[in-house]
Amino acid sequence: MTEKKRVTKETEIGLKLDIEGTGKVNIDTGIGFFDHMLESFGKHSLFDIEISCKGDIHVDYHHTVEDIGIVLGEALSEEIYPVEGVERFGDSVIVMDEAAVACAIDLSNRPYLVYEIEMDGKVGRFDVELVEEFFRALTFNASITAHLTLLRGRNRHHIVEAAFKAYAVALRRALALNSRAGIPSTKGVL
Repeated sequence: MTEKKRVTKETEIGLKLDIEGTGKVNIDTGIGFFDHMLESFGKHSLFDIEISCKGDIHVDYHHTVEDIGIVLGEALSEEIYPVEGVERFGDSVIVMDEAAVACAIDLSNRPYLVYEIEMDGKVGRFDVELVEEFFRALTFNASITAHLTLLRGRNRHHIVEAAFKAYAVALRRALALNSRAGIPSTKGVL
């Protein structure tokens, strides 16, 4: 289990992460929709996650969403590297009614994000542009490569939730144990 704290003038975050969990989550960011997305992420990755955040949500949700991505990414990096005895690559396509989102992940220790989910507007009071900010912060701070692609969909809630679940499932599959894999790289290190 990894524990992280991050305190800035904009947010105060406490996080606990266990990637060998069962999907138990306890999330309180002050942003109901974001809490729901993080709960889905924990449930479908099978990570045990505790997150508490006091952020400047009276300004907007940007700092809270991005900073949680940073802290979760840092904790993930501590939990997964050095990579050994796991699949390394994982992918998934998650459907939510009319929406389908694909995610492919490489535990490469090289941060890169391809985000091909074009949408704008809000889900409730949550700006959907913040979804990309979250995944960028998470992906870069975890030092992984991730591709998130919207295959189809219209309902913003369905699209965003499918993205969180697709990322979680792809990550779970990349971390699946494989005793024959050793260090899954021709370089001998990740």
